[in-house]
Amino acid sequence: MVSADSERPRRAAPRADDEQRERAPSRRRPAPRRAKAVDAGSAMSSAAEQLAKLLGRPPESVSSLRPTDSGWEAQVEVVELERIPDTTSVLASYKVALDEEGALISFERTRRYSRGMIDRPF
Repeated sequence: MVSADSERPRRAAPRADDEQRERAPSRRRPAPRRAKAVDAGSAMSSAAEQLAKLLGRPPESVSSLRPTDSGWEAQVEVVELERIPDTTSVLASYKVALDEEGALISFERTRRYSRGMIDRPF
């Protein structure tokens, strides 16, 4: 008598790379998540908040904001010396650099001026 197993075609022995493929998990690992880049409004408030923490003074305003290749750059105005009358108070302008996630990278005071001073063309 002929057994049923002998009539069935035999499968070739698996190769080493086939075994590895069979053992590998079928699911792929998710790619590491990149932090979401912040929008202009978030970058503006982030620049003001982080600078205030470092200087210990609240920002007066954010006078400019522009995107850069590595994130954002803002000009933040801060009252450094309050005087009476208010027009004689001393303000400073700080250049603040943020990364794509809105974290402060650097800051630098670029100018000091009195509140009543008017910018004049050069």
